[in-house]
Amino acid sequence: MKQLVYLASLTLFFGLQACNKKGNKFDASGTFETDEVIVSSELGGKILSLQIEEGQEIAKDSIVGMVDATNLSLQEQQVEASINALNQKTADVNPQVQLLRNQLAVQQSQLNNLTHERARIENLIKADAATGKQLDDINAQIDVAVRNMAVTKQQINVQQSNIATQNRSILSEAEPLRKRAAQIKDQAGRANILNPVQGTIITKYAMEGEITSPGKALYKIADLRTMTLRAYITGSQLSQVKLGQTVKVFTDDGKNKYRETTGTISWISDKAEFTPKTIQTKEERANLVYAIKVRVKNDGLLKIGMYGEIVLSR
Repeated sequence: MKQLVYLASLTLFFGLQACNKKGNKFDASGTFETDEVIVSSELGGKILSLQIEEGQEIAKDSIVGMVDATNLSLQEQQVEASINALNQKTADVNPQVQLLRNQLAVQQSQLNNLTHERARIENLIKADAATGKQLDDINAQIDVAVRNMAVTKQQINVQQSNIATQNRSILSEAEPLRKRAAQIKDQAGRANILNPVQGTIITKYAMEGEITSPGKALYKIADLRTMTLRAYITGSQLSQVKLGQTVKVFTDDGKNKYRETTGTISWISDKAEFTPKTIQTKEERANLVYAIKVRVKNDGLLKIGMYGEIVLSR
């Protein structure tokens, strides 16, 4: 029995050593990730359509759905109607001005008659057939007529100025209403759900017929054509890496086999951190490491969360 326990322990020891020797050929390890984008609607309302499925690849700037914007359309029509109604609120100054001009014409006719009468009286005075009082009276009447005409002309100008000011005040409301209409039209245009990036639908959060709100997640999309291997290196390895450096990347390809590809270091952390808890042993988790990101072109076999190993080019 003791011999069996000894043999089992010995087998486990050599197995662990073999694993360590096998693992030592890799300089770092980590998991694959990608930049994920959470897409939401810019407009709240009922989802009329959402033509996406998980795993579907979608082009950038393609319309994938629509939110009900009927209410905004009605608001825009209401504002347009208000703009058109402003013209009906304006006053027409012509009838009132025409009435004053007719009055002015009558006053002019009276002034002409008075002027003619004054000339007649002046001739009579020369012939000693009229008195000076008659001339004074007619001059006074002419002066009143001239003053009345001046008042009428002033009334015309005042009337035109008042109506023009009133109309400008009414029509000045049109520009804010046009801005409001443009704003509503812009909001209504956001009823279309626009896909911001090319990629593959990872998760779908909403369905047609549901009510959404601005900022509420509809789906998650990521560009899987290029994956990022987030790995960790020790401080002693930091001098061996640089941005743009090409490294070898290995992923599991069946039992005791690895598939090899290449990647490019796109980011190196400037701060040390403790080894992530995904590292198995307690001793390794206590070490300080530096995170790096390696961009790897995906041939379709790389998946989010898959483990990968790298060998630094020397």
